[in-house]
Amino acid sequence: MAFAGRPFTNLDQLHVRLCETVRTAGEQKQLDLIRAHPDLVGRAALAGTLTPASNTEQASAGLNRLTPEEIATFQESNKAYSDKFGFPFVICARLNKKEAIMAGFKVRLQNSRAQEIQTALEEIFKIARLRLEDILC
Repeated sequence: MAFAGRPFTNLDQLHVRLCETVRTAGEQKQLDLIRAHPDLVGRAALAGTLTPASNTEQASAGLNRLTPEEIATFQESNKAYSDKFGFPFVICARLNKKEAIMAGFKVRLQNSRAQEIQTALEEIFKIARLRLEDILC
């Protein structure tokens, strides 16, 4: 566990340790982590029940200013992705805009499940890094 590696001398060391912990956790725990993420423009976002961090991140990508047609497209893409892979589409919204995210759905739907598990984890690592910076810097 990452906790056992403390004390950490800097943010980089903490982030590396957290990522190592996830990478060695085994597929089931990795899937549990991926599945803990909300759908982009999903029920939680539309109901206003996202965590403050998730809400800010989705808003930074412009996902809080979508037309009804764009919302429908996101929901269709979420369903297609979840149906294929069994977990939600995860992307670091703070590093993307809505157009890039929509393009990401199309590209990533062509991947294998194993590729998508790894891609989702890499996106989670980006999200974690930015959230650590928010907290510690």
